[in-house]
Amino acid sequence: MTVAERSPMLGDDSGDGRGRGLYYVHTLGCQMNVHDSERIAGVLESRGYRPASERQLRNRDVDLIILNTCAVRENAAERMYGTIGKWAGLKRRNPRLQIAVGGCMAQLDRERIVRRAPWVDAVFGTRNVGALPELLDRARSSGRPQVEVPDAFSYFPSQLPAVRASRVTAWVSISMGCNNTCTFCIVPTTRGREHDRRPGDVLDEIRRCVASGAREVTLLGQNVNSYGYSMGDRYAFSRLLRSCGGIEGLERVRFTSPHPAAFTDDVITAMAGTPNVMHQLHMPLQSGSDRVLRAMRRSYRSERFLRILGRVREAMPDARVSTDVIVGFPGETEDDFQRTLEVVERARFSSAFLFRYSPRPGTPAAGMPQVPDEVVSERFDRLLALQERITTEGMRRFEGHDVEVLVTGDAGRKDGATGRVTGRERTGALVHVGVPRGFPRPMVGDFVTATVTHAGPHNLIADPDPERGQTYDIRR
Repeated sequence: MTVAERSPMLGDDSGDGRGRGLYYVHTLGCQMNVHDSERIAGVLESRGYRPASERQLRNRDVDLIILNTCAVRENAAERMYGTIGKWAGLKRRNPRLQIAVGGCMAQLDRERIVRRAPWVDAVFGTRNVGALPELLDRARSSGRPQVEVPDAFSYFPSQLPAVRASRVTAWVSISMGCNNTCTFCIVPTTRGREHDRRPGDVLDEIRRCVASGAREVTLLGQNVNSYGYSMGDRYAFSRLLRSCGGIEGLERVRFTSPHPAAFTDDVITAMAGTPNVMHQLHMPLQSGSDRVLRAMRRSYRSERFLRILGRVREAMPDARVSTDVIVGFPGETEDDFQRTLEVVERARFSSAFLFRYSPRPGTPAAGMPQVPDEVVSERFDRLLALQERITTEGMRRFEGHDVEVLVTGDAGRKDGATGRVTGRERTGALVHVGVPRGFPRPMVGDFVTATVTHAGPHNLIADPDPERGQTYDIRR
C-alpha cells in the first residue's frame, strides 16, 4: 500500500460552505484512497474552497483539515487517533479550524471517533464523499459534530468533480467494493459489495481525462477482472481494455488489481493485443502455501497462480509482474513459509509489497491462533532478502537497453536538483533520465526515449551519451 499526501481545502465562517477558506487533505492508504482524496478536493473546490500551500499549513492558516483514512494496514486505528490527536492543539490555537475524518476507518468507527476526539467536526464514509460540505455547514451552525456514514451508496464517487493530482496521469475507477470473503481483509466491510460502472461511463471519463491533458490512465477496482460480472458479462473487462485502445490521445493504460481466481486468458489476449495497454501486472499472491491459501479463503492454489504467470509471459515476454505477500498469517508453519519462498523464487516478481500479518478486528482471521511476532519478523526478513535479490536481478536486465519514459516531474534531492527528469517506462519501472549537454530538457507530459546506463534495486538511471551511440530522443 502506499501513503500519499495532498493539499486539501476548507471553508470560511460565512455559514453557507461557499466561502474562501483553505483546506488540506492528509491521505493514508492505497490508490483508491488517493483517488477518493481527488474527489474530496473536487467537491470542496466546487463549493468555493481553495487548496492550502505547504507554507500556509505550516503557518496554521488553514480553515479545514481532512484525514482520509485506511483500515488495511497494521495499527490503522492508532494512527488515525494519533493524527487527529495532534490536530487538537491546532484547533485550540485556531478556533475557526474545522476537522473532518473520512475513509475506511471512518466507515468502521463512526460515532466512536467523535466520542474519543470531540474536536472533530465531521465524520463521513467511503460512500458519501459528496456530503462533506453539508456536514461542515451543519457542524458550523449547530456547534456539534456531524456523523453521516451510510452503509449503502446512491451514486458512484466518479460522478463527483475531481482535482487530479497530476495533469498527465489519471486514476479512473471502474468499480466499487469487493465480493470476495478473504478471512484477513476488512475491505468488503469498509467498501461494500462490488458495484460496476457502465462501460460507457468509464470510457467517457477516460476521454475527459485525455481532453484535459492525461496521456496515461490507470483503471481502479478492488478486483478489476471481475468487472462486468454483475452485468452478466464475464468478458466486460477485456472488452473495456480493447475499447481503451480506440481512444485517440490515450497513450498508456494500466490497471490494478486483478484477483488470480478470475484472471482469464481473454484478459491476457487483450493486454497483449491492445497497443496502449501496458505489459505491467500487479496480482496478489498472498501466500505460496496451499494450506494457508485455503485458510485465507483465496480461491486458487499456487500452481494455478504460476500457470497464469506462465501464460502472461508467453504472450508478453517483457511483462513485469508485482505482487502482495502476507507473512505470518495465523497458523503459518515453517513448512508453509518455505512454500512461499519457493513460489516467489519461481515467480520472479519484479517487486513485491510484503506485509507482516496484523489482525483486523471483525475479520475471521483475527480470531485464529496467531504466529509469534518474533517468528513473523524473522520470516519477513528472509522473504525481503529473497525478493530484493530477484528485483535487483530483474532491474539489471534493463542496462544498455532503450526505454520510453513518460515524464512526470524532476528527479530532485533534498540537497538540490540532480538535473534529471523522472517518470516510468512502459512496464512500470521508475526511471531517472539525465539530459545530455546541448540537448533540450523534456517537459512534464513528454515522452523521452533513452538508454539505461545504470540499474539500482528500485529505479533505473538513464544518463545517455549520444556521442557514444546511446539514445536520447524526445516526443511531445
